[in-house]
Amino acid sequence: MAVPPNVVSALGIAALVAGVLMAGCWLVSLPKRDVSIVDPLWPMVFVAVAWSLWLFSEGTGDGRAWLVLVIVSAWGLRLGAHLTARKWGAPEDFRYQALRRRLEPFWLWSLLVVFILQAGLAVVVSLPVQAVLGDPDPAPLGWLDWLGAAVWAVGLAFESVSDEQLRRFKADEANRGSVMDRGLWRYSRHPNYFGDSVVWWGIWLVAAAAGAWWTVAGPLLMTILLLKVSGVTVLERSMGRRRPGYAEYTARTSAFVPMPPRRTGR
Repeated sequence: MAVPPNVVSALGIAALVAGVLMAGCWLVSLPKRDVSIVDPLWPMVFVAVAWSLWLFSEGTGDGRAWLVLVIVSAWGLRLGAHLTARKWGAPEDFRYQALRRRLEPFWLWSLLVVFILQAGLAVVVSLPVQAVLGDPDPAPLGWLDWLGAAVWAVGLAFESVSDEQLRRFKADEANRGSVMDRGLWRYSRHPNYFGDSVVWWGIWLVAAAAGAWWTVAGPLLMTILLLKVSGVTVLERSMGRRRPGYAEYTARTSAFVPMPPRRTGR
């Protein structure tokens, strides 16, 4: 299926916005010697892309465009605020410290493998947003739009509640060195990542309602990133070393999709 010309224009806007924001963040990271400041920026890139498309693209006065603008902004602002609060005053994330030790000169490698790469990933993930906000001839909202909004709401609830549960758990000194296995974390080892994935499948359903089924690459890439690249796989390796009892938690708890805990003993 051919991609409409208006979507090509939207892709260019998304690439420009993501590239400028990531390049600026890279410049800030150099004197700070901390590239993990990119993490709070990541969700805000999607908010900036959505609003830029709304400002510069045609056909953005319809209900579907407003729906996408609201749900992307709500997701991005919440996650950005959460990651900013978590990052504030903290040292560079261990994942980036490992890259810093391996890659020289790191100032250049960080531009390529952290900032430019994440800009490109954001462009692909945001394809459903581009398709909706770049549509010059939108159809009225339908049942699939509302299904997408409902799926998005479920994902946002999972992500928000699990983030808050983990924040409170870590804030209690009595839990230092312990494994978080309460609340939603009893049913999934990464309920926040699961919620993040569901959010983007909900956004994709709204794009599908506009006929942009081909934008499935966006939520699919986000899910792969959360499962295999920067999320579950990386954290599982480090948690197994840093948390006594994590092996037992792993044995009884689903890695991603929430499920009832498995019985591990007689």
